[in-house]
Amino acid sequence: MLKRMILMLIVTAAFIAALGLVKFRQIQEAMGQAAAFQPPPEAVTTVVAPMERWPATLSAIGTIAPVQGVTVSADLPGIIDRIAFESGGSFHEGDVLVQLDTRQEQAQLAAVEAERDLARLNFERLEGLVKDGAISRADYDRAAAEQKQTEAKVGEIRATIARKTIRAPFSGILGIRQVNLGQYLSAGDAVVPLQSLDPIYVNFSVPQQDAGQVHTGHNVRVTTGDVSSVQFAGRITAINSIVDEATRNIQLQATLTNPKGALRPGMFVQAEVLLGASRPVVTLPASAISYAPYGDSVFVVTDLKDQNGQTYRGVRQQFVKLGASRGDQIAVLSGVKAGEEIVSSGVFKLRNGASVLVNNKVQPANKRTPKPEDS
Repeated sequence: MLKRMILMLIVTAAFIAALGLVKFRQIQEAMGQAAAFQPPPEAVTTVVAPMERWPATLSAIGTIAPVQGVTVSADLPGIIDRIAFESGGSFHEGDVLVQLDTRQEQAQLAAVEAERDLARLNFERLEGLVKDGAISRADYDRAAAEQKQTEAKVGEIRATIARKTIRAPFSGILGIRQVNLGQYLSAGDAVVPLQSLDPIYVNFSVPQQDAGQVHTGHNVRVTTGDVSSVQFAGRITAINSIVDEATRNIQLQATLTNPKGALRPGMFVQAEVLLGASRPVVTLPASAISYAPYGDSVFVVTDLKDQNGQTYRGVRQQFVKLGASRGDQIAVLSGVKAGEEIVSSGVFKLRNGASVLVNNKVQPANKRTPKPEDS
Protein backbone atom coordinates (compact mmCIF):
# COMPACT_ATOMS: atom_id res chain seq x y z
CA MET A 1 0.00 0.00 0.00
CA LEU A 2 2.80 2.39 0.90
CA LYS A 3 4.69 1.54 -2.29
CA ARG A 4 1.57 2.22 -4.35
CA MET A 5 1.10 5.65 -2.76
CA ILE A 6 4.74 6.58 -3.32
CA LEU A 7 4.46 5.52 -6.97
CA MET A 8 1.31 7.64 -7.39
CA LEU A 9 3.09 10.68 -5.91
CA ILE A 10 6.07 10.20 -8.22
CA VAL A 11 3.82 9.90 -11.29
CA THR A 12 1.83 13.02 -10.26
CA ALA A 13 5.01 15.04 -9.69
CA ALA A 14 6.41 13.98 -13.06
CA PHE A 15 3.17 14.97 -14.78
CA ILE A 16 3.13 18.38 -13.11
CA ALA A 17 6.80 18.95 -14.00
CA ALA A 18 6.18 18.00 -17.64
CA LEU A 19 3.15 20.28 -17.82
CA GLY A 20 5.13 23.14 -16.29
CA LEU A 21 7.96 22.64 -18.78
CA VAL A 22 5.53 22.75 -21.70
CA LYS A 23 3.92 25.98 -20.40
CA PHE A 24 7.33 27.52 -19.74
CA ARG A 25 8.38 26.86 -23.35
CA GLN A 26 5.08 28.29 -24.62
CA ILE A 27 5.56 31.46 -22.59
CA GLN A 28 9.15 31.81 -23.80
CA GLU A 29 8.02 31.41 -27.41
CA ALA A 30 5.25 34.03 -26.94
CA MET A 31 7.72 36.47 -25.37
CA GLY A 32 10.09 35.97 -28.26
CA GLN A 33 7.32 36.64 -30.75
CA ALA A 34 6.26 39.76 -28.85
CA ALA A 35 9.84 41.04 -28.79
CA ALA A 36 10.16 40.45 -32.52
CA PHE A 37 6.77 42.07 -33.32
CA GLN A 38 6.97 45.32 -35.28
CA PRO A 39 3.88 47.57 -35.45
CA PRO A 40 2.75 48.50 -38.95
CA PRO A 41 4.14 51.80 -40.28
CA GLU A 42 2.08 54.95 -39.70
CA ALA A 43 0.81 56.77 -42.81
CA VAL A 44 2.08 60.36 -42.90
CA THR A 45 2.67 63.21 -45.32
CA THR A 46 6.03 64.93 -45.56
CA VAL A 47 7.55 68.14 -46.86
CA VAL A 48 11.15 69.00 -47.71
CA ALA A 49 12.14 71.92 -45.47
CA PRO A 50 12.95 74.95 -47.70
CA MET A 51 15.19 77.91 -46.86
CA GLU A 52 13.46 81.25 -47.46
CA ARG A 53 14.18 84.89 -46.68
CA TRP A 54 11.64 86.51 -44.40
CA PRO A 55 11.71 90.16 -43.38
CA ALA A 56 12.76 90.70 -39.77
CA THR A 57 9.54 91.51 -37.92
CA LEU A 58 7.97 91.70 -34.48
CA SER A 59 4.34 90.58 -34.16
CA ALA A 60 1.88 91.61 -31.47
CA ILE A 61 -1.84 91.94 -30.76
CA GLY A 62 -2.93 95.57 -30.86
CA THR A 63 -5.99 97.66 -30.10
CA ILE A 64 -7.31 100.45 -32.30
CA ALA A 65 -7.71 103.82 -30.57
CA PRO A 66 -8.88 107.17 -31.97
CA VAL A 67 -6.53 110.11 -32.35
CA GLN A 68 -9.38 112.11 -30.84
CA GLY A 69 -12.38 110.48 -29.23
CA VAL A 70 -14.90 111.70 -26.66
CA THR A 71 -18.44 111.17 -25.53
CA VAL A 72 -20.05 114.56 -26.04
CA SER A 73 -21.96 115.49 -22.91
CA ALA A 74 -24.05 118.31 -21.48
CA ASP A 75 -22.15 121.15 -19.85
CA LEU A 76 -25.17 122.63 -18.05
CA PRO A 77 -28.54 121.12 -17.08
CA GLY A 78 -31.54 121.79 -19.27
CA ILE A 79 -34.31 120.41 -21.48
CA ILE A 80 -33.44 119.42 -25.06
CA ASP A 81 -35.12 121.85 -27.45
CA ARG A 82 -33.54 120.68 -30.74
CA ILE A 83 -31.43 117.73 -31.95
CA ALA A 84 -29.42 118.59 -35.08
CA PHE A 85 -27.76 115.24 -35.89
CA GLU A 86 -28.45 111.64 -36.80
CA SER A 87 -26.64 108.61 -35.42
CA GLY A 88 -23.56 107.68 -37.42
CA GLY A 89 -23.34 111.02 -39.21
CA SER A 90 -20.17 112.89 -40.11
CA PHE A 91 -19.76 116.29 -38.44
CA HIS A 92 -17.25 119.12 -38.58
CA GLU A 93 -15.74 121.03 -35.72
CA GLY A 94 -18.16 123.62 -34.36
CA ASP A 95 -21.33 122.12 -35.87
CA VAL A 96 -24.36 122.26 -33.55
CA LEU A 97 -25.41 118.88 -32.18
CA VAL A 98 -28.01 119.71 -29.51
CA GLN A 99 -29.69 122.93 -28.45
CA LEU A 100 -31.05 123.12 -24.90
CA ASP A 101 -33.99 125.35 -23.95
CA THR A 102 -32.68 128.87 -23.24
CA ARG A 103 -35.92 130.87 -22.98
CA GLN A 104 -35.28 131.75 -19.35
CA GLU A 105 -31.72 132.84 -20.09
CA GLN A 106 -32.91 134.88 -23.09
CA ALA A 107 -35.37 136.74 -20.85
CA GLN A 108 -32.65 137.34 -18.25
CA LEU A 109 -30.36 138.58 -21.01
CA ALA A 110 -32.94 141.13 -22.20
CA ALA A 111 -33.36 142.47 -18.66
CA VAL A 112 -29.63 142.71 -18.05
CA GLU A 113 -29.04 144.38 -21.43
CA ALA A 114 -31.61 147.04 -20.45
CA GLU A 115 -29.75 147.61 -17.17
CA ARG A 116 -26.48 147.81 -19.10
CA ASP A 117 -27.88 150.44 -21.49
CA LEU A 118 -29.19 152.53 -18.59
CA ALA A 119 -25.87 152.24 -16.74
CA ARG A 120 -24.01 153.35 -19.89
CA LEU A 121 -26.24 156.42 -20.28
CA ASN A 122 -25.79 157.37 -16.61
CA PHE A 123 -22.03 156.95 -16.93
CA GLU A 124 -21.89 159.14 -20.04
CA ARG A 125 -23.91 161.92 -18.33
CA LEU A 126 -21.80 161.80 -15.18
CA GLU A 127 -18.62 161.83 -17.25
CA GLY A 128 -19.42 165.35 -18.46
CA LEU A 129 -20.52 166.53 -15.00
CA VAL A 130 -17.39 165.35 -13.24
CA LYS A 131 -15.25 167.36 -15.67
CA ASP A 132 -17.23 170.50 -14.73
CA GLY A 133 -16.95 169.68 -11.03
CA ALA A 134 -20.72 169.35 -10.64
CA ILE A 135 -20.48 165.95 -8.96
CA SER A 136 -17.97 164.25 -6.74
CA ARG A 137 -15.39 161.84 -8.03
CA ALA A 138 -16.92 159.10 -5.85
CA ASP A 139 -20.28 159.32 -7.68
CA TYR A 140 -18.46 159.08 -11.00
CA ASP A 141 -16.50 156.00 -9.90
CA ARG A 142 -19.69 154.35 -8.66
CA ALA A 143 -21.36 154.91 -12.06
CA ALA A 144 -18.31 153.48 -13.87
CA ALA A 145 -18.38 150.37 -11.63
CA GLU A 146 -22.10 149.87 -12.24
CA GLN A 147 -21.54 150.03 -16.00
CA LYS A 148 -18.76 147.40 -15.84
CA GLN A 149 -20.89 145.20 -13.58
CA THR A 150 -23.84 145.22 -16.01
CA GLU A 151 -21.47 144.46 -18.93
CA ALA A 152 -20.16 141.48 -16.96
CA LYS A 153 -23.68 140.21 -16.28
CA VAL A 154 -24.50 140.38 -19.99
CA GLY A 155 -21.35 138.40 -20.79
CA GLU A 156 -22.17 135.81 -18.13
CA ILE A 157 -25.69 135.16 -19.45
CA ARG A 158 -24.46 135.01 -23.04
CA ALA A 159 -21.83 132.44 -21.97
CA THR A 160 -24.58 130.39 -20.28
CA ILE A 161 -26.65 130.46 -23.50
CA ALA A 162 -23.59 129.44 -25.52
CA ARG A 163 -22.84 126.55 -23.13
CA LYS A 164 -26.40 125.26 -23.66
CA THR A 165 -25.62 124.95 -27.37
CA ILE A 166 -23.71 121.65 -27.58
CA ARG A 167 -21.28 121.63 -30.54
CA ALA A 168 -18.86 119.10 -32.06
CA PRO A 169 -15.45 119.78 -30.43
CA PHE A 170 -13.64 118.37 -33.51
CA SER A 171 -14.42 116.79 -36.87
CA GLY A 172 -15.31 113.11 -36.81
CA ILE A 173 -17.94 110.36 -36.98
CA LEU A 174 -20.82 110.30 -34.52
CA GLY A 175 -21.96 107.16 -32.74
CA ILE A 176 -25.45 106.22 -31.60
CA ARG A 177 -27.61 109.02 -30.20
CA GLN A 178 -28.24 108.64 -26.46
CA VAL A 179 -30.79 111.44 -25.94
CA ASN A 180 -34.31 112.33 -27.10
CA LEU A 181 -36.17 115.54 -27.80
CA GLY A 182 -37.66 117.03 -24.62
CA GLN A 183 -35.39 114.99 -22.35
CA TYR A 184 -33.96 116.69 -19.27
CA LEU A 185 -30.19 116.56 -19.15
CA SER A 186 -28.11 116.98 -16.04
CA ALA A 187 -24.59 118.35 -16.24
CA GLY A 188 -22.33 115.60 -17.57
CA ASP A 189 -25.05 113.43 -19.14
CA ALA A 190 -23.86 111.70 -22.34
CA VAL A 191 -25.27 112.90 -25.66
CA VAL A 192 -23.38 110.98 -28.38
CA PRO A 193 -19.90 109.45 -28.93
CA LEU A 194 -17.67 111.31 -31.39
CA GLN A 195 -14.54 109.71 -32.87
CA SER A 196 -11.96 111.00 -35.30
CA LEU A 197 -11.15 107.97 -37.52
CA ASP A 198 -8.59 109.23 -40.02
CA PRO A 199 -5.78 109.03 -39.05
CA ILE A 200 -6.13 106.47 -36.25
CA TYR A 201 -3.88 104.91 -33.61
CA VAL A 202 -3.02 101.28 -32.91
CA ASN A 203 -1.59 100.52 -29.45
CA PHE A 204 0.38 97.32 -28.85
CA SER A 205 3.17 95.99 -26.64
CA VAL A 206 6.43 94.13 -27.24
CA PRO A 207 8.64 92.31 -24.70
CA GLN A 208 11.30 94.41 -23.02
CA GLN A 209 14.11 92.35 -24.61
CA ASP A 210 12.85 93.41 -28.07
CA ALA A 211 12.36 97.08 -27.19
CA GLY A 212 15.88 97.98 -28.34
CA GLN A 213 15.07 96.91 -31.91
CA VAL A 214 12.10 99.27 -32.24
CA HIS A 215 12.36 102.99 -32.95
CA THR A 216 9.94 105.73 -33.93
CA GLY A 217 9.52 105.79 -37.68
CA HIS A 218 9.59 102.01 -38.14
CA ASN A 219 6.95 100.81 -40.59
CA VAL A 220 4.01 98.88 -39.16
CA ARG A 221 1.67 96.53 -41.00
CA VAL A 222 -1.78 95.91 -39.47
CA THR A 223 -4.36 93.27 -40.37
CA THR A 224 -7.77 92.72 -38.81
CA GLY A 225 -7.83 88.94 -39.23
CA ASP A 226 -11.24 88.94 -40.93
CA VAL A 227 -12.18 87.42 -44.26
CA SER A 228 -11.02 90.44 -46.28
CA SER A 229 -7.44 90.26 -44.89
CA VAL A 230 -6.93 93.93 -45.81
CA GLN A 231 -3.60 95.37 -44.69
CA PHE A 232 -3.13 98.87 -43.30
CA ALA A 233 0.24 100.61 -43.30
CA GLY A 234 1.54 103.09 -40.76
CA ARG A 235 4.54 104.14 -38.70
CA ILE A 236 5.47 104.02 -35.03
CA THR A 237 4.96 107.51 -33.65
CA ALA A 238 5.40 107.00 -29.90
CA ILE A 239 7.17 104.62 -27.49
CA ASN A 240 6.19 104.59 -23.83
CA SER A 241 8.84 105.82 -21.43
CA ILE A 242 8.26 103.03 -18.88
CA VAL A 243 7.99 99.23 -18.92
CA ASP A 244 4.85 97.64 -17.50
CA GLU A 245 5.91 96.00 -14.22
CA ALA A 246 3.19 93.34 -14.47
CA THR A 247 3.99 92.08 -17.98
CA ARG A 248 7.54 93.45 -18.56
CA ASN A 249 6.31 94.75 -21.90
CA ILE A 250 6.70 98.23 -23.33
CA GLN A 251 3.81 99.91 -25.11
CA LEU A 252 4.13 101.28 -28.64
CA GLN A 253 1.78 103.50 -30.61
CA ALA A 254 1.56 103.62 -34.39
CA THR A 255 -0.42 106.02 -36.56
CA LEU A 256 -2.31 104.62 -39.57
CA THR A 257 -4.23 106.15 -42.42
CA ASN A 258 -7.86 105.05 -42.36
CA PRO A 259 -9.59 106.88 -45.23
CA LYS A 260 -12.62 104.56 -45.48
CA GLY A 261 -13.10 104.19 -41.72
CA ALA A 262 -12.64 100.41 -41.82
CA LEU A 263 -10.73 100.49 -38.54
CA ARG A 264 -12.86 101.38 -35.52
CA PRO A 265 -11.76 102.20 -31.96
CA GLY A 266 -11.67 99.12 -29.74
CA MET A 267 -10.95 96.62 -32.53
CA PHE A 268 -8.31 93.92 -31.96
CA VAL A 269 -5.75 93.69 -34.78
CA GLN A 270 -2.53 91.92 -35.66
CA ALA A 271 0.36 94.40 -35.70
CA GLU A 272 3.67 93.59 -37.37
CA VAL A 273 6.69 95.89 -37.00
CA LEU A 274 9.09 95.74 -39.96
CA LEU A 275 12.59 95.92 -38.48
CA GLY A 276 14.53 96.15 -41.73
CA ALA A 277 16.63 93.61 -43.64
CA SER A 278 15.28 90.12 -44.26
CA ARG A 279 16.89 86.99 -42.78
CA PRO A 280 17.09 83.37 -43.93
CA VAL A 281 14.76 80.96 -42.11
CA VAL A 282 13.55 77.40 -42.58
CA THR A 283 9.80 77.41 -43.10
CA LEU A 284 7.38 74.57 -42.33
CA PRO A 285 3.60 74.22 -42.32
CA ALA A 286 2.15 74.79 -38.85
CA SER A 287 0.70 71.26 -38.94
CA ALA A 288 4.26 69.86 -38.79
CA ILE A 289 4.86 71.22 -35.28
CA SER A 290 4.21 69.06 -32.23
CA TYR A 291 3.50 71.50 -29.38
CA ALA A 292 4.22 70.38 -25.81
CA PRO A 293 4.89 72.06 -22.44
CA TYR A 294 8.46 70.79 -22.36
CA GLY A 295 9.27 72.07 -25.85
CA ASP A 296 8.12 72.15 -29.46
CA SER A 297 9.38 69.49 -31.86
CA VAL A 298 9.15 68.04 -35.36
CA PHE A 299 9.67 64.54 -36.76
CA VAL A 300 12.49 64.13 -39.27
CA VAL A 301 12.07 61.23 -41.71
CA THR A 302 15.30 59.24 -42.10
CA ASP A 303 16.70 55.70 -42.42
CA LEU A 304 16.87 53.87 -39.07
CA LYS A 305 17.96 50.39 -37.99
CA ASP A 306 15.98 47.95 -35.84
CA GLN A 307 17.35 45.53 -33.21
CA ASN A 308 18.29 43.03 -35.90
CA GLY A 309 20.25 45.62 -37.87
CA GLN A 310 17.59 45.84 -40.57
CA THR A 311 17.14 49.31 -42.16
CA TYR A 312 13.66 50.82 -42.20
CA ARG A 313 12.07 54.20 -42.93
CA GLY A 314 11.35 55.89 -39.62
CA VAL A 315 11.25 59.22 -37.80
CA ARG A 316 13.55 61.00 -35.39
CA GLN A 317 12.02 63.53 -32.99
CA GLN A 318 13.83 66.86 -33.13
CA PHE A 319 13.23 69.81 -30.77
CA VAL A 320 13.07 73.19 -32.48
CA LYS A 321 12.95 76.91 -31.74
CA LEU A 322 10.10 78.68 -33.51
CA GLY A 323 9.88 82.20 -34.87
CA ALA A 324 7.13 84.26 -36.48
CA SER A 325 4.28 82.80 -38.49
CA ARG A 326 2.80 83.94 -41.79
CA GLY A 327 -0.46 82.34 -42.83
CA ASP A 328 -0.09 78.55 -42.76
CA GLN A 329 3.70 78.74 -42.45
CA ILE A 330 5.89 79.10 -39.40
CA ALA A 331 9.60 79.97 -39.24
CA VAL A 332 11.98 77.50 -37.57
CA LEU A 333 14.99 79.37 -36.17
CA SER A 334 16.98 76.31 -35.09
CA GLY A 335 16.75 72.51 -34.97
CA VAL A 336 15.97 71.83 -38.66
CA LYS A 337 18.23 72.14 -41.69
CA ALA A 338 17.09 73.03 -45.18
CA GLY A 339 16.55 69.94 -47.31
CA GLU A 340 15.49 67.62 -44.45
CA GLU A 341 12.27 65.67 -44.94
CA ILE A 342 9.79 66.63 -42.21
CA VAL A 343 6.47 65.03 -41.33
CA SER A 344 3.78 67.60 -42.20
CA SER A 345 0.69 65.75 -40.93
CA GLY A 346 0.07 62.85 -38.58
CA VAL A 347 2.58 63.98 -35.94
CA PHE A 348 0.12 63.29 -33.09
CA LYS A 349 0.41 59.50 -33.59
CA LEU A 350 4.21 59.32 -33.87
CA ARG A 351 6.96 58.58 -31.38
CA ASN A 352 10.72 58.68 -31.64
CA GLY A 353 11.88 55.75 -33.82
CA ALA A 354 8.44 54.88 -35.23
CA SER A 355 8.29 53.50 -38.77
CA VAL A 356 6.32 55.50 -41.30
CA LEU A 357 4.78 55.14 -44.73
CA VAL A 358 4.91 58.38 -46.72
CA ASN A 359 1.83 59.21 -48.80
CA ASN A 360 1.87 62.74 -50.24
CA LYS A 361 -1.22 62.53 -52.42
CA VAL A 362 -3.09 64.93 -50.08
CA GLN A 363 -0.99 67.65 -48.43
CA PRO A 364 -1.99 70.06 -45.62
CA ALA A 365 -2.24 73.79 -46.36
CA ASN A 366 1.09 75.57 -46.64
CA LYS A 367 0.50 79.11 -47.93
CA ARG A 368 1.78 82.47 -46.74
CA THR A 369 -1.51 84.22 -47.46
CA PRO A 370 -4.29 81.63 -47.18
CA LYS A 371 -7.82 82.50 -48.19
CA PRO A 372 -10.90 80.69 -46.87
CA GLU A 373 -12.82 78.63 -49.39
CA ASP A 374 -16.46 79.34 -50.15
CA SER A 375 -18.69 77.12 -48.02
